[in-house]
Amino acid sequence: MAQQAVRELVLPDPEIRTNPDEAYAQLVRVPTWMWLDRVMWKPVSETVKVPGVSVTATAIPRSAAWRMGDGKTVVCEGAGTAYSAKYAADSESPDCGHTYMRSSAGEPKEAFTISVTVTWDVEWHGGGEQGVIPGLQTRAQMALRVAEAQALVVS
Repeated sequence: MAQQAVRELVLPDPEIRTNPDEAYAQLVRVPTWMWLDRVMWKPVSETVKVPGVSVTATAIPRSAAWRMGDGKTVVCEGAGTAYSAKYAADSESPDCGHTYMRSSAGEPKEAFTISVTVTWDVEWHGGGEQGVIPGLQTRAQMALRVAEAQALVVS
């Protein structure tokens, strides 16, 4: 029954957010903030019942592994902090960010494909038993352009 409860869990797909927003190019050597929509970063439960017994499985998001498209991976323990105007434009994310060291020029469609894999642990209980099933995953990806700005000093 625990396996059935786990199979019936409907885990939300991650919704990737970045600052700068994906509509704009990130800049080389300027911190990029990444976070996931807080609505999806919460436990999800499902209960399966048969006469006299019920089993509840609860999936809890544990970490988000980001593949940044430039060969780097960033692992964040939570959903990340959403960027807001209260932060300086060049500040680093307090918990989930990346700084690109090269542009995405020359990549397919001139953009890096970034992806995030959210790992969920499932705790279940019922019928006098309990347990943990680690490692369920949900994924999302998107294209992110990274540009290089250069200054020219003229005297």
